[in-house]
Amino acid sequence: MPFFSLFRAVTLFYLLQLSGAAFAQVSDDQMRTIFPKLTRVGQVLENSDVTPVYQLDQLLGYVFETNDLTDLPGFSGERINLLIGMDAEGVLVGLKVLNHHEPIFMHGLGERPMIQFINQYEGVKVDKRVIVDSRHSGQNQEGSSTIYIDGVTKATVSVLVINDTVLASALKVARSYLEGFTQPPSVTVREDVFQPYNWRQLLDKELLRYWPLSSAEMAGGLPIALDDYADSEMQQALDESDTPGRYYYAYLNTPVTGKNLLGAEDFDRLQTVLRPGEHALLVVSTGSFSFLEPEFRRGTVPSRLGMSQNGLPVDIRDLDFFDTRVPMLPSDAPELAQVGIFRIKAQSGFDPSQPVTLSLNLDLARNHLIRDQAQLYDSYQLPVDLFDIQVIEEVKPVPLWQRLWLDRWLQIGGLLLALLIVTAAFVWQHRFSSYSQLFHRTRWGVMLFTLFFIGFYAQGQLSVVNIYTLLLQLKKGFDIQVFLLDPVLFVLWTYVFITLFLWGRGVFCGWLCPFGVLQEIVGKVAKVFKLRQVKVPPVVHARLQKLKYLLLLVLLASAFWSVSLAERLAELEPFKTAITLTFVRSWPFVLYAVLLLGIGLFVHKFFCRYLCPLGAGLAVLGKFSLFHWLHRRAECGSPCQLCKVRCDIDSINRDGSVDYDECIQCMECIVILNNKDQCAIELSQSKQKQRSRERQGEIPAQQL
Repeated sequence: MPFFSLFRAVTLFYLLQLSGAAFAQVSDDQMRTIFPKLTRVGQVLENSDVTPVYQLDQLLGYVFETNDLTDLPGFSGERINLLIGMDAEGVLVGLKVLNHHEPIFMHGLGERPMIQFINQYEGVKVDKRVIVDSRHSGQNQEGSSTIYIDGVTKATVSVLVINDTVLASALKVARSYLEGFTQPPSVTVREDVFQPYNWRQLLDKELLRYWPLSSAEMAGGLPIALDDYADSEMQQALDESDTPGRYYYAYLNTPVTGKNLLGAEDFDRLQTVLRPGEHALLVVSTGSFSFLEPEFRRGTVPSRLGMSQNGLPVDIRDLDFFDTRVPMLPSDAPELAQVGIFRIKAQSGFDPSQPVTLSLNLDLARNHLIRDQAQLYDSYQLPVDLFDIQVIEEVKPVPLWQRLWLDRWLQIGGLLLALLIVTAAFVWQHRFSSYSQLFHRTRWGVMLFTLFFIGFYAQGQLSVVNIYTLLLQLKKGFDIQVFLLDPVLFVLWTYVFITLFLWGRGVFCGWLCPFGVLQEIVGKVAKVFKLRQVKVPPVVHARLQKLKYLLLLVLLASAFWSVSLAERLAELEPFKTAITLTFVRSWPFVLYAVLLLGIGLFVHKFFCRYLCPLGAGLAVLGKFSLFHWLHRRAECGSPCQLCKVRCDIDSINRDGSVDYDECIQCMECIVILNNKDQCAIELSQSKQKQRSRERQGEIPAQQL
């Protein structure tokens, strides 16, 4: 009873740890570790989860969590949530891990290599191309558009997911809030379209828009007459004209408008003032009512004048272009009361070839307590022949899983070759096993290839952790991309799943499990040194076989309670220590793996037979296999017990039948069966025939 109470307490502790990590709020102190000069945290930006941070009134940059901006699953199937700080120039200044479930970092290499990896992004500007490649690390040249950073051995998939997560989220923020990070526009100005026009001709060609507003139009949206307002500016405008609002506006980026309206010198100067992707709008007034509010300050966003496109606001800001200079407008231009040029930022998504709406926002004082508002609009579209309009399809990056498949073609090819040989061995197993020497060489060749190429090199060790991922994906919505991230595991799991329903668990357990091969090698060493094997009593053997099924149930149940706890319990498997990390790990894990292999010197494949939860899971599915191709003879089990005695895994019953739930398909029994010089029944029958022929005098006795 105390044991179960302790177990529940420990499990609850891990569950609370997991929940806390998943839902913890980012504190000001965490932000300050990224921006030490931070004195003020701004409000979270509207329609996003990006937080601006300031030193007094100076913008230092933005802080954001990657989970709010990307949806890239890691190797575990869960996203890797990072806290990222980026300055106002688009440079990454700090990254911190908030939450992750990557097994290789949680229970393998530890989190230190992960932290060292993400620290390499500090100082990287997000407009750079970042490549994870240790072979070229240190070759980054100043001014180069490509930066190479070191990966993490044994954690290829995880670090590539982190790389995509960092760059995708940071670039998304930069494109939304920073200048110079917009995508190339789909509309470009035609520089070759130009012809000298005066003011009147620009109006006739609809290159310049005239927007007159009479007092009646201005009063149309207001509850009382204009004369009743206490606004001195409005009253003065009404005294001067019945059309107080007379405005002209034009798009200046095209030579035919900009050069004709500003003159060649000022047009060229405008091109140097505007940043890449930005636009300029000229607004002038000949009436007495200004398009700018009386308290307007140069270089800021006007509140009276507004602009929109496709129902969305377009931010315009005074460029303060002329300052003290006098505009050189066409000679036939009317006498102007006011001139302004406004900048439209690249991030606004403005398309000059589409209709645009200019608005005049009236805010008039009825008295010192009451104010009324009204909005007046004018729509306008430039001739489309001023632009090259291209339908630019967004170039989406190649999905990570596709890049991984292309990069690992050698590993995939080697694995497919091995699977082809194994398939042939099973399809023609009886014909093949009749050549015992060739069969043994082939099987050992496949097993050594499994250990060194599939296991150590390609990291193709299947694990019960993969079953966790599958079950959790089925629970929350299956996403095949999670499994495609590791092509070797995907191909191997697909093959094992299919062959489970053909020949059972033995295809994997006896031929394609790297740790299983390691145990086979230990067993071979025991035979070479003639170490005495411990014979497990049948009753104890039968009970121990059920232990792995109990362990499987516990592990699967824990996965639905707490993924973090389940991953810790999965350390029951020594696969990560022995194969993935090649024994380069802390001593308790290494001691455990070595101890299991040491027991295997005296009890053949001890872990496989009694403790392996993965083998138990495969055995459950293997019950539905279509074929039991390990043929038996009538004499097998009665009287012959040779195959049972030689079966190292002890999966042949006394009656000669095969226990396919435990059999690893080493095929040693059918090698004996299909070779007359090994099968006891064949040898006995051969001797009987020899004696019979001798008694009949057909052969001399000395030939016996």
